[in-house]
Amino acid sequence: MHIEIHGRRDADAPTLVFSSGLGGAAHFWMPQLNALTSDYRVVLYDQLGTGKSPAALPADYSIDAMASEVRTLLASHGIGDYHLIGHALGGLVGLALAIQQAPGLRSLTLMNAWSRVSPHTARCFSVRKQLLAGSGPAAYVEAQALFLYPPDWIAANIAQLEADDLKHVAGFPPTDNLLRRIAALQAFAPDAQTLASIRQPTLLIANRDDMLVPWQCSRELTEQLPNARLQCFDYGGHASSVTCPDTINTTLKRFLASVIHDTEYAA
Repeated sequence: MHIEIHGRRDADAPTLVFSSGLGGAAHFWMPQLNALTSDYRVVLYDQLGTGKSPAALPADYSIDAMASEVRTLLASHGIGDYHLIGHALGGLVGLALAIQQAPGLRSLTLMNAWSRVSPHTARCFSVRKQLLAGSGPAAYVEAQALFLYPPDWIAANIAQLEADDLKHVAGFPPTDNLLRRIAALQAFAPDAQTLASIRQPTLLIANRDDMLVPWQCSRELTEQLPNARLQCFDYGGHASSVTCPDTINTTLKRFLASVIHDTEYAA
């Protein structure tokens, strides 16, 4: 699996592990690097079967398997204690790590995540799969921005989006891998008792204008976790780490500082 380690290399550096959403690629987190690498060791990776981590995923692929892959990856690089920041599917990976009682997991930040798939989100994925089957990767990629970003942000960044679309089509993953990753996130549904066993300090970040995952999913998940708090923003869409990086970076730094220094989180 492809891994990148940025920022501090000293033994005392707190380590942040970023886990991406359905796309699975490390480069999703580029807007966070400059803000965090002076204070932290930052670990990015391409999830198995995506980007620079090519593999044929099994038919029964699961979120639990993705979490186990993270554990193996970190152990192979001698990474002990860490804080997991996950977006959507990557947030589910964080929950699975906590459920597995993964050693070294000190806190969770879950962005636009859920404990079970909303009917709205399921309908969005159904449309995306039909686009892929009927029109191919180019149509799937072009539609992706509609689910990720607010309309005004798309309009202001259309040239960059169009350039990115060409790259995403050229590097599009095997269709079976994508469908199996979607099936894995749709099947992930830990029960209330399991979620109540998660003790790590947890920050949930949601956006009221998220067109893919209703923000109420984060509210429900916050209520199910015993040591969680919710930070909800009006603007940013599903990918607010990209559309509003300054806001997200500031939020991350405040939460991480509260966990590391055992102080009250200041929203």
